[in-house]
Amino acid sequence: MKVLNCIIIEDEPIAAEIVQSYIEQVSFLKLEGICSDALMAFDLLKNRSIDLIFLDIHLPTLKGIDFLRAINTNHPKVIITSAYKEYALEGFEFEITDYLLKPFSFVRFLKAVNRLNRIGESNIAANRQEPEFRFFNVNKKQLKIYLEDILYVESLKDYVRIYTKNQSIVTKFQLGELETFLDHTLFIRVHRSFLVSKSKIRSFSFEELEVEGKIIPIGRSYSSIVKKILGSDYR
Repeated sequence: MKVLNCIIIEDEPIAAEIVQSYIEQVSFLKLEGICSDALMAFDLLKNRSIDLIFLDIHLPTLKGIDFLRAINTNHPKVIITSAYKEYALEGFEFEITDYLLKPFSFVRFLKAVNRLNRIGESNIAANRQEPEFRFFNVNKKQLKIYLEDILYVESLKDYVRIYTKNQSIVTKFQLGELETFLDHTLFIRVHRSFLVSKSKIRSFSFEELEVEGKIIPIGRSYSSIVKKILGSDYR
C-alpha cells in the first residue's frame, strides 16, 4: 500500500504527542503536520495532499463535528480521537473510519489504521484478491503477516510469538489483546497461553490438539468451547 499522508488535529499537546508516537511506528503512515485547532487544519488541507486525519472532537473555536460538516464531501479519511463516547454515532454519520476513545492503546490504534489499510489494499488490488493480512511491530518495523499463514500464537506474558510455516516473530501484544485483534472466525483460544488457527488443526482430543506436528494443550476451562466450535462429540 502507498504511504498515507496524515495530520493530527488536537489541542492537547500530550494527546498529540501520543498519536504522533503511534504514527511513527507504522510504516505506511507519514505525519505531515499537527494542528492545535481546526482552522489551522483548513489551511494545511489547502496546501498539502492529505489522506488521513486524526481528529479530536473538543477543539477551540470550531468543534471536530463542525469541522467534518464544513469540509468537502471528498475529504480525507478520518479517525476520531476523543474522550467522549457520546459523539460516536454522529461521527459515523460522516463515514469516519474509526472512533478511538481516549485513552487508547497502540494495539487499538493499530487495529484502526489496519482497517484503513485493508480498505486501501482492496481498492488498489481488487483484481489480485490478496489474502487478508495484518501489520505487526517487529524490531521497530511493521511486518506484514498473512492471516492464512498463521499456525498458532503463543503467549510470552507482555509479548506473543506468532508461528507460521516459514518463520516465527515476537511482537508486543498480550494474547487477550491479539485475540480481539484477529478474526474470531479464523482463530480459536484453546489455552491461556495459545491461540490457534482453526483451519490448521490436524487432530484433537479432550486434552490436546495438533497443528503442523506441534502438540498444543487444551486448557480445562477452554475444552467445552473447543468442543462446541469444532463441532465434535469427542470423549
